[in-house]
Amino acid sequence: MGMGTRFETAVAISGKVTCFGLQHETSAMPSSYTTSSSIVIKMADPTFPICQIPPERFVESCGAVLFDLSRPQTKKVCLVRFIERDEWYLAKGRRNCGESRKDAALREVVEETGHRCHLHSVTMATRAPPADEGEDVSDRARVYPNLTEPFMFTSRGTDGGEILKIIWWYIAALDEDSAAGALPGERAFKPEFFPCAEAVAKLTFPTDHEVLQRSIDLVEGSLQGK
Repeated sequence: MGMGTRFETAVAISGKVTCFGLQHETSAMPSSYTTSSSIVIKMADPTFPICQIPPERFVESCGAVLFDLSRPQTKKVCLVRFIERDEWYLAKGRRNCGESRKDAALREVVEETGHRCHLHSVTMATRAPPADEGEDVSDRARVYPNLTEPFMFTSRGTDGGEILKIIWWYIAALDEDSAAGALPGERAFKPEFFPCAEAVAKLTFPTDHEVLQRSIDLVEGSLQGK
């Protein structure tokens, strides 16, 4: 399963099991088995298969779409150009041990762009329960204002499909004093702000287009609701 395709946890097809985008061979379909890559797949209920992956088989990355909202009517998005390949990305990177996902996302943005920023709250739907959850809160999507939760995650295989990569995406905005306190950023990247529509078109990978467009829609919808 590549980025941007329909999300499936584990699907058994013709002697193969696809688990979070990683395909594994099996000669039979027992109720539970361990693949050659130590991934445990339980098929007791084929309607809801379970895929369990140990930490040496997956990596977590966190990123954020960085907005300049100093002029909300002409908001811009920061992309980073990977100079060696002349490719345009959204800022992201691996989460360190003991680091929260939110902190990792902000750190990676600062490291790759040099711009100080903060998570930007939006109104969006989520299945996460409210902070003041009471008893017997049903599991369904609800719309909440002022959220800084991940608005999307991407899963894909790396290293020839042997490793699962999970990317958690957040929305961030420039700090008010970011221009005065700009940092050099990583030498491999060159950051640049673009109008939203231009930024979507400029990204190298189509799946990043989906992430960016979703963030733009959430930011614009939240601004209109104020």
